[in-house]
Amino acid sequence: MNELITVRDATFAVLRERGIDRIFANPGSTEISFLTDLPDDLEFILGLHEGSVVGMATGHAIATGRPAFVNLHTTAGLGNAVGALATARVNRAPLVVVVGQQDRNHLSLEPFLAGQLAGLAGSYPVWTNEPVLPADVPGAIRRACHEAAQYRGPAVVVVPMDDWLAEVDPTRDQVSPLALVRAGSDPAPVLNDLAAVIGRARRPVIVAGAGSADQASWDGLVRLAERLGAQVWQEPFGAGAGFPQDHPNFAGHLPSNRSALREAVRDNDLIFVVGTSAFRQNAYEPGPLVPAGVTVAVVSDDPDDLHHSRADLAVLGSPASVCAALADRLPQRAVQPPPRVVPRVEPPQDGEDLRAAHVFAALADRLPRDAVVVEETPSTRPDLHELIPARVPGGFVSAAMGGLGFALPAATGLRMGDPSRGVVALLGDGSSLYAIQGLWRAARYGFGVLFVVLSNGRYAVMDQLADNFGGKAPWPAFEDVSIAGLARSLNCPAIEIRNYSDLLSCLDEVVPSLAERTGPLLLEITVTTDSGSTKRLPAGPAGNNTEA
Repeated sequence: MNELITVRDATFAVLRERGIDRIFANPGSTEISFLTDLPDDLEFILGLHEGSVVGMATGHAIATGRPAFVNLHTTAGLGNAVGALATARVNRAPLVVVVGQQDRNHLSLEPFLAGQLAGLAGSYPVWTNEPVLPADVPGAIRRACHEAAQYRGPAVVVVPMDDWLAEVDPTRDQVSPLALVRAGSDPAPVLNDLAAVIGRARRPVIVAGAGSADQASWDGLVRLAERLGAQVWQEPFGAGAGFPQDHPNFAGHLPSNRSALREAVRDNDLIFVVGTSAFRQNAYEPGPLVPAGVTVAVVSDDPDDLHHSRADLAVLGSPASVCAALADRLPQRAVQPPPRVVPRVEPPQDGEDLRAAHVFAALADRLPRDAVVVEETPSTRPDLHELIPARVPGGFVSAAMGGLGFALPAATGLRMGDPSRGVVALLGDGSSLYAIQGLWRAARYGFGVLFVVLSNGRYAVMDQLADNFGGKAPWPAFEDVSIAGLARSLNCPAIEIRNYSDLLSCLDEVVPSLAERTGPLLLEITVTTDSGSTKRLPAGPAGNNTEA
């Protein structure tokens, strides 16, 4: 059992970590629980008006080049400081501004001194945050340090007065990396530090995200993975493939829950994350994100990836150039990762219902290497990831936000933007209904997308979630909806497929001419939703998944 500490003490630890030893303030009652009995290593600097407080802090930040810490009193204090905060922003002075708020326990009643604080300073703060939980406060203040330094201006965190004395587990994952550096005009020092971190690891593993989904990044990551002898995971819920998924070092898709993530990396001592954050999750589970003692380093050219990562070191830089430079700096290792087991799917027996895996395996055998697969099949996504690898950059596209209705119109736009590549949209029938009218546009303007709709007449993923929750789903099935009929009404040709032989003959006819299509085609394929598992044959090479 870990010993609990207060949010206040955890915040003081963050300030020491960031080298902050002064608090500029004009105190008020909503800050008393934070300011009373300050530790001896924190100096309180009093200003008699909030404008003067922020002005002093601005000068201090300019002189030191480091974020200065400001504490303001709820609405009146922040309101008095707005003009000075505007000056700090234009003067490019990094400030961490913590604003007091009334007690959470009655904040919904808008008591005396409660304030509408998030937008009070307008657009002058470079970042504003109201932590959802008291335990989020220390991490939010650490992130404010990085945001203020990155964007050169005031970063504001609003903290209810009772949060400071709340207890937290000191081992709880805090948002924002311990260290965030930029690989700028002279990247050598940063690259040397990063190479030293990776070089010390005995069993490194790589996680690739959509921010490395281009050819240059793939080339750099392949060189680095081969030099390290490291497995490479694809980030969960990624918008695109960050690494060639038919490469021997590819390990699969990283699990999207904590316990499975910890199990996946239990033999590793370093996780090197490229082109995404560390780590994107779905359903919450208690416990740390990664096992104790595992170092996490992140490289991305998107600052937001870094700011909400659980990482020991975060580097703002180009994934392609950083990975290529690291591959040049690091020695070749003799170790090689174990080969990934790629299952092969046994065709359905006579009279057996089609499953999504049968469709994906048949497609994988036939799709050209440069085909673009656009995915929106929530209930069968794991099978798709397992059976249809992205083999070239841009070969896989998905809605990273998770909302339905993206894939159908996005596939049309992808085909429009690059007519040299065949495009296949893999959709659930429920997903397709969110944007079914887009078929008219594809037909009207002659965009040759192959729309493959797995039809089970229900929101299968929601049914699965309800079953897992142990309750009865109140929503009905919609087996009476004909996706093919809707397609034809929108002038899009459609074929209905209900058995395996028709599936194979149809794919044999339409897939070879995928890139030459001058109009859309929709395949509505009836698949089962029962809980039986698709039979797998012994492992075979990726892209060769079926037995005739």
